[in-house]
Amino acid sequence: MLNITTFLDANASRLDKDVFYCPSRNIKYNSKQILSIISEIGRILKEKGIEKGDRVLIYLDNSPEYLFSLFAIWRIGAIAIPTNRILTAEELKYMIGNSEAKLIITDENANDILEELTIDSYIIKDCDKFKEAEVLSAELTDWDDLCQLQYTSGTTGKPKGSMLTHGNWFTAIHNSCDVLTLKEDDVFLGIYPMAHVGISWAISALRAGALYIMMEFFEIEKYLNLCKEEKVTVLTGMPPVIHTLTNMDEKEKLKTVREIVSGGGPLHKKIWKEFHNKYQIPIINAYGLSETIVIGTGTVIRPEDYKTADRFESVGHPVCFSELKIVDINDSNKKLELYEQGEVALRGPAIAKGYWKMEDATKEVFLEDGWFLTGDIGYIDDDGRLFITDRKKDMIVMSGWKIYPTEVEETLIKYDKLKEIAVFSIDHPHRGEIPVAAVVWEDEEDKEGLIEFAKKYLARYKVPREIYTLAELPRVNGWKLLRRELREMFNK
Repeated sequence: MLNITTFLDANASRLDKDVFYCPSRNIKYNSKQILSIISEIGRILKEKGIEKGDRVLIYLDNSPEYLFSLFAIWRIGAIAIPTNRILTAEELKYMIGNSEAKLIITDENANDILEELTIDSYIIKDCDKFKEAEVLSAELTDWDDLCQLQYTSGTTGKPKGSMLTHGNWFTAIHNSCDVLTLKEDDVFLGIYPMAHVGISWAISALRAGALYIMMEFFEIEKYLNLCKEEKVTVLTGMPPVIHTLTNMDEKEKLKTVREIVSGGGPLHKKIWKEFHNKYQIPIINAYGLSETIVIGTGTVIRPEDYKTADRFESVGHPVCFSELKIVDINDSNKKLELYEQGEVALRGPAIAKGYWKMEDATKEVFLEDGWFLTGDIGYIDDDGRLFITDRKKDMIVMSGWKIYPTEVEETLIKYDKLKEIAVFSIDHPHRGEIPVAAVVWEDEEDKEGLIEFAKKYLARYKVPREIYTLAELPRVNGWKLLRRELREMFNK
Protein backbone atom coordinates (compact mmCIF):
# COMPACT_ATOMS: atom_id res chain seq x y z
CA MET A 1 0.00 0.00 0.00
CA LEU A 2 1.17 3.52 -0.69
CA ASN A 3 -0.23 6.92 0.21
CA ILE A 4 2.21 9.58 -0.92
CA THR A 5 1.54 11.83 2.09
CA THR A 6 2.97 9.34 4.58
CA PHE A 7 6.44 10.81 4.13
CA LEU A 8 5.08 13.65 6.28
CA ASP A 9 4.39 11.18 9.11
CA ALA A 10 7.96 9.94 8.96
CA ASN A 11 9.42 13.44 8.93
CA ALA A 12 7.12 14.62 11.72
CA SER A 13 8.38 11.85 13.98
CA ARG A 14 12.10 12.52 13.45
CA LEU A 15 12.64 16.15 12.44
CA ASP A 16 12.58 19.08 14.83
CA LYS A 17 13.09 21.92 12.38
CA ASP A 18 11.21 24.28 10.09
CA VAL A 19 10.66 22.88 6.60
CA PHE A 20 8.28 25.41 4.99
CA TYR A 21 8.60 29.19 4.96
CA CYS A 22 6.22 31.78 3.49
CA PRO A 23 8.19 35.08 3.54
CA SER A 24 5.26 37.32 2.57
CA ARG A 25 3.46 36.26 5.78
CA ASN A 26 6.62 35.64 7.79
CA ILE A 27 5.28 32.22 8.79
CA LYS A 28 7.28 29.01 9.15
CA TYR A 29 5.99 25.46 9.60
CA ASN A 30 7.61 22.26 10.81
CA SER A 31 6.60 18.79 9.63
CA LYS A 32 4.34 18.13 12.63
CA GLN A 33 2.40 21.32 12.02
CA ILE A 34 1.98 20.58 8.30
CA LEU A 35 0.72 17.09 9.14
CA SER A 36 -1.79 18.49 11.64
CA ILE A 37 -3.04 21.15 9.21
CA ILE A 38 -3.60 18.75 6.32
CA SER A 39 -5.29 16.31 8.70
CA GLU A 40 -7.85 18.92 9.75
CA ILE A 41 -8.47 20.01 6.15
CA GLY A 42 -8.94 16.34 5.29
CA ARG A 43 -11.57 16.02 8.03
CA ILE A 44 -13.41 19.06 6.71
CA LEU A 45 -13.42 17.59 3.20
CA LYS A 46 -14.82 14.33 4.58
CA GLU A 47 -17.53 16.25 6.43
CA LYS A 48 -18.45 17.84 3.13
CA GLY A 49 -19.00 14.37 1.67
CA ILE A 50 -15.69 13.82 -0.12
CA GLU A 51 -14.75 10.15 -0.30
CA LYS A 52 -11.91 8.12 -1.75
CA GLY A 53 -11.80 8.57 -5.53
CA ASP A 54 -13.85 11.81 -5.59
CA ARG A 55 -12.44 14.70 -7.60
CA VAL A 56 -11.72 18.04 -5.91
CA LEU A 57 -10.59 21.22 -7.66
CA ILE A 58 -8.13 23.64 -6.10
CA TYR A 59 -8.62 27.22 -7.28
CA LEU A 60 -6.24 29.38 -5.26
CA ASP A 61 -3.29 31.67 -5.68
CA ASN A 62 0.15 30.31 -4.84
CA SER A 63 -0.08 30.02 -1.06
CA PRO A 64 0.44 27.68 1.88
CA GLU A 65 -3.28 26.83 1.58
CA TYR A 66 -2.71 25.52 -1.94
CA LEU A 67 -0.02 23.10 -0.82
CA PHE A 68 -1.97 22.05 2.28
CA SER A 69 -5.11 21.43 0.21
CA LEU A 70 -3.20 19.26 -2.24
CA PHE A 71 -1.78 17.13 0.56
CA ALA A 72 -5.19 16.91 2.30
CA ILE A 73 -6.89 15.64 -0.84
CA TRP A 74 -4.21 12.99 -1.29
CA ARG A 75 -4.39 12.12 2.41
CA ILE A 76 -8.04 11.06 2.22
CA GLY A 77 -7.61 9.17 -1.04
CA ALA A 78 -9.43 11.73 -3.18
CA ILE A 79 -8.20 13.05 -6.52
CA ALA A 80 -6.83 16.59 -6.73
CA ILE A 81 -7.38 18.82 -9.74
CA PRO A 82 -4.93 21.72 -9.42
CA THR A 83 -6.04 24.76 -11.42
CA ASN A 84 -4.43 28.11 -11.97
CA ARG A 85 -6.13 31.10 -10.41
CA ILE A 86 -6.03 33.00 -13.70
CA LEU A 87 -8.40 30.54 -15.39
CA THR A 88 -11.82 31.93 -16.29
CA ALA A 89 -15.18 30.53 -15.25
CA GLU A 90 -15.65 29.10 -18.75
CA GLU A 91 -12.36 27.20 -18.53
CA LEU A 92 -13.22 25.89 -15.05
CA LYS A 93 -16.67 24.75 -16.20
CA TYR A 94 -15.09 22.40 -18.72
CA MET A 95 -12.79 20.83 -16.11
CA ILE A 96 -15.62 20.48 -13.61
CA GLY A 97 -17.86 18.86 -16.20
CA ASN A 98 -15.21 16.56 -17.61
CA SER A 99 -13.94 15.40 -14.23
CA GLU A 100 -17.36 15.35 -12.53
CA ALA A 101 -15.72 17.12 -9.60
CA LYS A 102 -17.73 17.27 -6.37
CA LEU A 103 -16.07 20.26 -4.70
CA ILE A 104 -13.88 23.29 -5.33
CA ILE A 105 -11.45 24.63 -2.72
CA THR A 106 -11.01 28.37 -3.05
CA ASP A 107 -11.09 31.59 -1.05
CA GLU A 108 -13.38 34.56 -0.49
CA ASN A 109 -11.88 36.46 -3.42
CA ALA A 110 -13.42 33.97 -5.85
CA ASN A 111 -17.09 34.74 -5.05
CA ASP A 112 -17.73 36.20 -8.52
CA ILE A 113 -16.39 33.06 -10.17
CA LEU A 114 -18.34 30.77 -7.84
CA GLU A 115 -21.59 32.44 -8.85
CA GLU A 116 -21.02 31.16 -12.39
CA LEU A 117 -20.23 27.58 -11.31
CA THR A 118 -22.58 24.81 -10.21
CA ILE A 119 -20.39 23.05 -7.66
CA ASP A 120 -20.10 22.90 -3.88
CA SER A 121 -17.23 24.91 -2.43
CA TYR A 122 -14.96 25.00 0.59
CA ILE A 123 -13.73 28.51 1.38
CA ILE A 124 -10.40 27.82 3.01
CA LYS A 125 -8.97 30.25 5.58
CA ASP A 126 -7.25 30.46 8.97
CA CYS A 127 -5.31 27.22 8.47
CA ASP A 128 -2.77 28.18 11.09
CA LYS A 129 -5.30 27.41 13.82
CA PHE A 130 -5.05 23.74 12.76
CA LYS A 131 -1.36 23.46 13.76
CA GLU A 132 -2.18 21.36 16.83
CA ALA A 133 -4.95 19.24 15.30
CA GLU A 134 -4.99 15.49 15.79
CA VAL A 135 -3.37 13.55 13.00
CA LEU A 136 -5.72 11.87 10.54
CA SER A 137 -4.60 8.44 9.37
CA ALA A 138 -3.81 8.26 5.67
CA GLU A 139 -6.42 6.53 3.53
CA LEU A 140 -5.30 3.15 2.25
CA THR A 141 -4.29 3.70 -1.36
CA ASP A 142 -2.23 1.67 -3.78
CA TRP A 143 0.52 2.44 -6.29
CA ASP A 144 -1.94 2.67 -9.18
CA ASP A 145 -4.67 4.62 -7.38
CA LEU A 146 -5.27 8.03 -8.89
CA CYS A 147 -4.38 11.06 -6.78
CA GLN A 148 -4.41 13.83 -9.41
CA LEU A 149 -5.87 14.94 -12.73
CA GLN A 150 -3.40 17.38 -14.27
CA TYR A 151 -5.19 19.19 -17.07
CA THR A 152 -3.05 20.10 -20.06
CA SER A 153 -4.22 22.15 -23.00
CA GLY A 154 -5.01 19.88 -25.92
CA THR A 155 -4.27 20.22 -29.61
CA THR A 156 -7.89 19.25 -30.23
CA GLY A 157 -8.99 22.36 -28.38
CA LYS A 158 -10.08 20.60 -25.17
CA PRO A 159 -7.77 20.23 -22.14
CA LYS A 160 -6.83 16.66 -21.29
CA GLY A 161 -6.71 15.36 -17.74
CA SER A 162 -3.50 13.39 -17.23
CA MET A 163 -4.27 10.63 -14.72
CA LEU A 164 -1.47 10.65 -12.14
CA THR A 165 -1.17 8.05 -9.38
CA HIS A 166 0.40 7.78 -5.94
CA GLY A 167 3.09 5.62 -7.56
CA ASN A 168 3.75 8.24 -10.23
CA TRP A 169 4.30 10.86 -7.52
CA PHE A 170 6.46 8.53 -5.43
CA THR A 171 8.76 8.12 -8.42
CA ALA A 172 8.81 11.83 -9.23
CA ILE A 173 9.73 12.77 -5.67
CA HIS A 174 12.42 10.11 -5.51
CA ASN A 175 14.00 11.30 -8.75
CA SER A 176 13.89 14.98 -7.84
CA CYS A 177 15.59 14.28 -4.51
CA ASP A 178 18.17 12.16 -6.32
CA VAL A 179 18.91 14.68 -9.09
CA LEU A 180 19.26 17.61 -6.70
CA THR A 181 21.02 15.54 -3.99
CA LEU A 182 18.71 17.20 -1.49
CA LYS A 183 19.67 17.10 2.19
CA GLU A 184 18.11 18.31 5.44
CA ASP A 185 20.40 21.32 5.62
CA ASP A 186 19.47 22.53 2.12
CA VAL A 187 17.50 25.74 1.60
CA PHE A 188 15.29 25.52 -1.48
CA LEU A 189 13.69 28.60 -3.07
CA GLY A 190 10.64 27.75 -5.21
CA ILE A 191 8.94 29.91 -7.81
CA TYR A 192 6.89 27.41 -9.85
CA PRO A 193 3.09 27.69 -9.83
CA MET A 194 1.48 25.21 -7.46
CA ALA A 195 -1.08 24.41 -10.14
CA HIS A 196 1.72 22.90 -12.24
CA VAL A 197 3.47 19.56 -11.76
CA GLY A 198 6.67 21.58 -11.34
CA ILE A 199 5.60 21.75 -7.69
CA SER A 200 7.16 18.26 -7.55
CA TRP A 201 10.55 19.93 -7.00
CA ALA A 202 9.21 21.72 -3.91
CA ILE A 203 7.47 18.63 -2.53
CA SER A 204 10.76 16.80 -2.95
CA ALA A 205 12.48 19.41 -0.80
CA LEU A 206 9.87 18.78 1.91
CA ARG A 207 10.40 15.03 1.52
CA ALA A 208 14.14 15.51 2.11
CA GLY A 209 13.49 17.62 5.20
CA ALA A 210 15.08 20.71 3.62
CA LEU A 211 13.67 24.20 4.15
CA TYR A 212 11.32 25.04 1.29
CA ILE A 213 10.79 28.79 0.75
CA MET A 214 7.73 29.65 -1.29
CA MET A 215 7.43 32.75 -3.46
CA GLU A 216 3.78 33.50 -4.13
CA PHE A 217 4.64 35.90 -6.95
CA PHE A 218 7.97 36.18 -8.70
CA GLU A 219 9.83 39.46 -8.33
CA ILE A 220 13.51 39.50 -9.22
CA GLU A 221 14.64 41.75 -6.36
CA LYS A 222 12.76 39.72 -3.72
CA TYR A 223 14.10 36.54 -5.34
CA LEU A 224 17.69 37.77 -5.08
CA ASN A 225 17.27 39.15 -1.57
CA LEU A 226 15.82 35.86 -0.32
CA CYS A 227 18.80 34.04 -1.85
CA LYS A 228 21.15 36.21 0.19
CA GLU A 229 19.16 36.48 3.43
CA GLU A 230 18.22 32.79 3.67
CA LYS A 231 21.48 31.43 2.21
CA VAL A 232 19.64 29.51 -0.49
CA THR A 233 21.45 26.42 -1.80
CA VAL A 234 19.00 25.14 -4.42
CA LEU A 235 17.22 27.60 -6.65
CA THR A 236 14.38 27.16 -9.12
CA GLY A 237 14.38 29.19 -12.29
CA MET A 238 13.19 29.05 -15.87
CA PRO A 239 14.64 30.44 -19.10
CA PRO A 240 13.30 34.02 -18.66
CA VAL A 241 14.67 34.17 -15.09
CA ILE A 242 18.06 32.85 -16.16
CA HIS A 243 18.06 35.32 -19.05
CA THR A 244 17.41 38.19 -16.62
CA LEU A 245 20.24 37.07 -14.35
CA THR A 246 22.72 37.03 -17.24
CA ASN A 247 22.01 40.76 -17.67
CA MET A 248 22.76 41.42 -14.01
CA ASP A 249 25.78 40.89 -11.79
CA GLU A 250 24.51 39.32 -8.59
CA LYS A 251 27.33 36.94 -7.68
CA GLU A 252 27.30 38.10 -4.07
CA LYS A 253 23.58 37.38 -3.56
CA LEU A 254 23.88 33.99 -5.29
CA LYS A 255 27.13 32.89 -3.65
CA THR A 256 25.49 30.11 -1.55
CA VAL A 257 23.59 28.63 -4.53
CA ARG A 258 25.07 25.33 -5.67
CA GLU A 259 22.56 24.63 -8.49
CA ILE A 260 19.59 26.16 -10.28
CA VAL A 261 16.76 24.28 -11.97
CA SER A 262 15.60 25.25 -15.45
CA GLY A 263 12.51 23.85 -17.11
CA GLY A 264 9.17 24.70 -18.67
CA GLY A 265 10.65 25.61 -22.03
CA PRO A 266 13.83 25.54 -24.09
CA LEU A 267 16.90 27.19 -22.60
CA HIS A 268 18.74 28.79 -25.50
CA LYS A 269 22.41 27.90 -25.84
CA LYS A 270 23.60 31.52 -25.75
CA ILE A 271 21.79 32.31 -22.48
CA TRP A 272 22.90 29.06 -20.82
CA LYS A 273 26.54 29.64 -21.72
CA GLU A 274 26.48 33.28 -20.61
CA PHE A 275 24.96 32.34 -17.25
CA HIS A 276 27.50 29.57 -16.73
CA ASN A 277 30.45 31.80 -17.59
CA LYS A 278 29.23 34.58 -15.29
CA TYR A 279 28.10 32.61 -12.21
CA GLN A 280 29.65 29.15 -12.49
CA ILE A 281 26.42 27.72 -11.03
CA PRO A 282 25.39 24.46 -12.71
CA ILE A 283 21.99 24.61 -14.38
CA ILE A 284 19.87 21.51 -13.85
CA ASN A 285 18.40 21.55 -17.35
CA ALA A 286 15.46 19.15 -17.10
CA TYR A 287 13.05 17.69 -19.63
CA GLY A 288 9.65 16.20 -18.90
CA LEU A 289 5.94 16.83 -19.25
CA SER A 290 2.78 16.98 -17.17
CA GLU A 291 2.18 13.37 -18.20
CA THR A 292 5.52 12.38 -16.61
CA ILE A 293 5.41 14.71 -13.57
CA VAL A 294 8.30 16.58 -15.14
CA ILE A 295 11.40 14.68 -14.13
CA GLY A 296 9.54 11.66 -12.75
CA THR A 297 10.20 9.96 -16.07
CA GLY A 298 12.42 12.26 -18.06
CA THR A 299 15.98 13.46 -18.62
CA VAL A 300 18.32 15.95 -16.97
CA ILE A 301 21.74 17.59 -17.08
CA ARG A 302 23.36 17.22 -13.65
CA PRO A 303 26.36 19.16 -12.27
CA GLU A 304 28.68 16.22 -12.98
CA ASP A 305 27.67 16.37 -16.66
CA TYR A 306 29.36 19.74 -17.12
CA LYS A 307 32.69 18.10 -17.90
CA THR A 308 31.25 16.93 -21.22
CA ALA A 309 28.14 19.10 -21.69
CA ASP A 310 30.08 22.07 -22.99
CA ARG A 311 27.75 22.56 -25.96
CA PHE A 312 25.05 23.93 -23.63
CA GLU A 313 22.29 22.35 -25.70
CA SER A 314 21.28 18.99 -24.24
CA VAL A 315 18.52 18.16 -21.75
CA GLY A 316 20.64 15.29 -20.55
CA HIS A 317 20.42 11.63 -19.71
CA PRO A 318 17.42 9.63 -18.45
CA VAL A 319 16.85 9.83 -14.71
CA CYS A 320 16.50 6.77 -12.48
CA PHE A 321 13.93 4.21 -13.74
CA SER A 322 13.44 6.12 -17.03
CA GLU A 323 13.88 4.74 -20.52
CA LEU A 324 14.35 6.89 -23.61
CA LYS A 325 14.25 6.28 -27.34
CA ILE A 326 13.63 8.13 -30.58
CA VAL A 327 10.99 6.74 -32.94
CA ASP A 328 9.93 7.49 -36.47
CA ILE A 329 7.35 10.28 -36.56
CA ASN A 330 5.03 8.23 -38.75
CA ASP A 331 5.74 4.79 -37.26
CA SER A 332 6.24 4.57 -33.50
CA ASN A 333 7.30 0.91 -33.85
CA LYS A 334 10.42 1.99 -35.71
CA LYS A 335 13.28 2.95 -33.38
CA LEU A 336 15.79 5.37 -34.87
CA GLU A 337 19.57 5.31 -34.60
CA LEU A 338 21.82 7.79 -32.80
CA TYR A 339 21.67 11.32 -34.20
CA GLU A 340 18.54 10.52 -36.26
CA GLN A 341 15.76 12.99 -35.52
CA GLY A 342 12.33 11.68 -34.60
CA GLU A 343 9.72 11.74 -31.87
CA VAL A 344 10.92 11.47 -28.27
CA ALA A 345 9.42 8.49 -26.43
CA LEU A 346 9.70 7.90 -22.68
CA ARG A 347 8.89 4.91 -20.49
CA GLY A 348 8.96 4.60 -16.72
CA PRO A 349 6.95 4.43 -13.48
CA ALA A 350 6.01 8.14 -13.47
CA ILE A 351 4.14 7.94 -16.79
CA ALA A 352 0.47 8.84 -16.33
CA LYS A 353 -2.17 6.14 -16.76
CA GLY A 354 -3.67 8.05 -19.68
CA TYR A 355 -6.15 10.88 -20.21
CA TRP A 356 -9.34 11.00 -18.17
CA LYS A 357 -12.37 9.97 -20.28
CA MET A 358 -10.39 10.34 -23.52
CA GLU A 359 -9.83 6.81 -24.75
CA ASP A 360 -8.83 7.70 -28.30
CA ALA A 361 -6.39 10.41 -27.20
CA THR A 362 -4.91 7.96 -24.67
CA LYS A 363 -4.37 5.21 -27.24
CA GLU A 364 -2.69 7.70 -29.56
CA VAL A 365 0.24 8.46 -27.24
CA PHE A 366 0.17 5.96 -24.35
CA LEU A 367 1.26 2.78 -26.09
CA GLU A 368 0.44 -0.73 -24.85
CA ASP A 369 4.08 -1.56 -24.12
CA GLY A 370 4.36 1.39 -21.74
CA TRP A 371 6.02 3.92 -24.02
CA PHE A 372 4.68 7.47 -24.05
CA LEU A 373 4.95 9.57 -27.22
CA THR A 374 5.81 13.09 -26.10
CA GLY A 375 5.09 15.00 -29.32
CA ASP A 376 8.57 16.55 -29.15
CA ILE A 377 11.23 16.04 -31.81
CA GLY A 378 14.83 15.31 -30.92
CA TYR A 379 17.82 13.01 -31.20
CA ILE A 380 20.21 11.09 -28.94
CA ASP A 381 23.98 11.51 -29.24
CA ASP A 382 26.63 8.82 -28.78
CA ASP A 383 26.87 9.67 -25.08
CA GLY A 384 23.16 8.90 -24.60
CA ARG A 385 22.15 12.53 -24.13
CA LEU A 386 18.86 13.87 -25.46
CA PHE A 387 18.63 17.00 -27.59
CA ILE A 388 15.22 18.60 -28.28
CA THR A 389 15.13 20.24 -31.72
CA ASP A 390 11.48 20.96 -32.50
CA ARG A 391 7.89 20.26 -31.60
CA LYS A 392 5.74 17.79 -33.44
CA LYS A 393 2.71 19.96 -32.99
CA ASP A 394 2.25 23.72 -32.84
CA MET A 395 2.35 24.23 -29.10
CA ILE A 396 3.64 27.64 -27.98
CA VAL A 397 5.85 27.86 -24.88
CA MET A 398 5.96 31.36 -23.35
CA SER A 399 8.01 31.66 -20.17
CA GLY A 400 7.16 28.05 -19.36
CA TRP A 401 3.42 28.48 -20.07
CA LYS A 402 2.15 26.03 -22.66
CA ILE A 403 -0.37 27.43 -25.11
CA TYR A 404 -2.15 25.37 -27.74
CA PRO A 405 -3.25 27.43 -30.76
CA THR A 406 -6.34 25.32 -31.48
CA GLU A 407 -7.75 25.92 -28.00
CA VAL A 408 -7.29 29.69 -28.36
CA GLU A 409 -8.72 29.71 -31.89
CA GLU A 410 -11.84 27.78 -30.92
CA THR A 411 -12.55 30.34 -28.23
CA LEU A 412 -11.84 33.48 -30.24
CA ILE A 413 -13.63 32.42 -33.42
CA LYS A 414 -16.86 32.91 -31.46
CA TYR A 415 -16.25 36.67 -31.59
CA ASP A 416 -18.91 37.80 -34.04
CA LYS A 417 -16.70 40.17 -36.04
CA LEU A 418 -14.21 37.43 -36.94
CA LYS A 419 -14.28 35.38 -40.12
CA GLU A 420 -11.06 33.39 -39.64
CA ILE A 421 -8.22 33.26 -37.14
CA ALA A 422 -4.85 31.55 -36.84
CA VAL A 423 -2.85 31.62 -33.61
CA PHE A 424 0.90 31.08 -33.81
CA SER A 425 4.14 32.15 -32.12
CA ILE A 426 6.78 34.73 -32.80
CA ASP A 427 10.16 34.86 -31.11
CA HIS A 428 10.66 37.03 -28.06
CA PRO A 429 14.08 37.81 -26.52
CA HIS A 430 12.91 37.41 -22.92
CA ARG A 431 9.93 35.04 -23.01
CA GLY A 432 11.25 32.74 -25.72
CA GLU A 433 8.10 33.12 -27.79
CA ILE A 434 4.73 34.81 -27.48
CA PRO A 435 1.27 34.00 -28.91
CA VAL A 436 -0.02 36.23 -31.70
CA ALA A 437 -2.93 35.93 -34.11
CA ALA A 438 -3.54 36.55 -37.81
CA VAL A 439 -7.20 37.28 -38.50
CA VAL A 440 -9.60 37.80 -41.36
CA TRP A 441 -12.48 40.11 -40.40
CA GLU A 442 -16.09 39.75 -41.49
CA ASP A 443 -16.40 43.46 -42.26
CA GLU A 444 -14.58 46.05 -40.21
CA GLU A 445 -11.46 45.60 -38.12
CA ASP A 446 -11.89 45.50 -34.32
CA LYS A 447 -8.62 44.50 -32.66
CA GLU A 448 -9.44 46.05 -29.29
CA GLY A 449 -12.79 44.29 -29.13
CA LEU A 450 -11.16 40.94 -29.91
CA ILE A 451 -8.55 41.41 -27.18
CA GLU A 452 -11.25 42.27 -24.62
CA PHE A 453 -13.21 39.18 -25.69
CA ALA A 454 -10.07 37.06 -25.30
CA LYS A 455 -9.42 38.41 -21.79
CA LYS A 456 -12.94 37.47 -20.77
CA TYR A 457 -12.80 33.85 -21.90
CA LEU A 458 -9.12 32.93 -21.73
CA ALA A 459 -6.42 32.90 -19.07
CA ARG A 460 -4.22 35.96 -19.51
CA TYR A 461 -1.19 34.06 -20.75
CA LYS A 462 -3.22 32.64 -23.65
CA VAL A 463 -4.33 36.05 -24.96
CA PRO A 464 -2.54 36.95 -28.23
CA ARG A 465 -0.01 39.76 -27.75
CA GLU A 466 -0.47 41.07 -31.29
CA ILE A 467 -3.28 40.93 -33.86
CA TYR A 468 -2.35 40.97 -37.55
CA THR A 469 -5.03 41.66 -40.15
CA LEU A 470 -4.87 39.63 -43.39
CA ALA A 471 -7.11 39.39 -46.43
CA GLU A 472 -6.77 35.59 -46.26
CA LEU A 473 -4.84 33.00 -44.29
CA PRO A 474 -2.12 30.94 -46.00
CA ARG A 475 -3.31 27.39 -46.67
CA VAL A 476 -2.32 24.31 -48.66
CA ASN A 477 -4.83 23.69 -51.42
CA GLY A 478 -7.22 26.03 -49.68
CA TRP A 479 -7.63 23.99 -46.49
CA LYS A 480 -4.53 23.08 -44.41
CA LEU A 481 -3.36 26.09 -42.42
CA LEU A 482 0.32 26.98 -42.81
CA ARG A 483 1.35 28.23 -39.37
CA ARG A 484 5.00 27.93 -40.33
CA GLU A 485 4.45 30.42 -43.16
CA LEU A 486 2.81 32.83 -40.71
CA ARG A 487 5.73 32.52 -38.31
CA GLU A 488 8.15 33.26 -41.14
CA MET A 489 6.02 36.19 -42.29
CA PHE A 490 5.90 37.98 -38.93
CA ASN A 491 9.14 36.86 -37.22
CA LYS A 492 11.27 39.87 -38.09
